[in-house]
Amino acid sequence: MKANLKTPGFRPTEVKQGITWLTLWVVTGLFNPVQAADQAAPAAASSLGASVSASSHPVWVNAGYYSFHTDNQVGLRNANIGLGLEVRLDEAWAATAGRFMNSDSVHSNYVGAYYRPWRLAGGQVGVLGGLINGYKNALNGGWFPALVPVATWETGMLGLNVAFVPPIKNQLYGSISFQAKLRVNGYFSGESAAPP
Repeated sequence: MKANLKTPGFRPTEVKQGITWLTLWVVTGLFNPVQAADQAAPAAASSLGASVSASSHPVWVNAGYYSFHTDNQVGLRNANIGLGLEVRLDEAWAATAGRFMNSDSVHSNYVGAYYRPWRLAGGQVGVLGGLINGYKNALNGGWFPALVPVATWETGMLGLNVAFVPPIKNQLYGSISFQAKLRVNGYFSGESAAPP
């Protein structure tokens, strides 16, 4: 009896791309050029008469998502490679924006805000709300509002966002999407990434 190694929704090249991006996050974290910027920014701020720390609002960069779809029979893209930023505004709120290759293999742009007021299992839980485009079955690829539950874990210079995207019949496929992220400011100055 021959084993079926072809799993629906599983693409080895996408896994390889995801591993490559994760490796890049780790390498750039070890050789972080932002350390110099963090050290120079307070001097620049004081020369302007302000006393603002460069890392008073943690800034995170990500390279997109990896998604596990609820309907893996349709040949969707799981490795949603892209580039995004997230800036924490306070303990519960963060702003985010970015661009990635979505599950339909079309570029999507997004802008939004995280609201994560609850703590659970060493992380934070809440919602991500905002606007997104690029999904051909949702307003012909135009911008539409989205609100999805999320969980976030952050430690030192690495973090993970997990979004639970519910399916919307004939418009959007459901998924659990993982977004690894790298903190690019404040880490080397000894600040904690976790909210106070």
